[in-house]
Amino acid sequence: GVQLQSLPVQGAGEFERAFSAMRQERAGALLVVTAVVFATERQRLADLALKYQLPTMFGPSRFAEAGGLMSYGADLTDLYRRSATYVDKILKGAKPADLPVERPIKFELVINLKAANQIGLTIPQSVLYRADKVIK
Repeated sequence: GVQLQSLPVQGAGEFERAFSAMRQERAGALLVVTAVVFATERQRLADLALKYQLPTMFGPSRFAEAGGLMSYGADLTDLYRRSATYVDKILKGAKPADLPVERPIKFELVINLKAANQIGLTIPQSVLYRADKVIK
């Protein structure tokens, strides 16, 4: 029963138009894909989601920390820590092309209760227990 809508934007100047279109189409939630334009404007996206009372899901945790409702994605701190192993191997003479590509193995769910309260959403306790971080 879920209908997906795609609202491509070319830059931050189109965010307001996209949110207005979501309201007009009675969107129930927003999933923001990871892209540079969104990462640099994460605070603006979070503010617009609150303004339009739209539950929003992001990938990296910094979006929820900026005021978005929730995020679920690879734990960047863990990725940075694991990348040090690659640097060590390369500095010891390994050829980068010979090193295997690794996938993230640690993910984190961050829930922003402040944002939930601002849009009038109650997060079930069972979901809060599963979160790695809850922002109050």
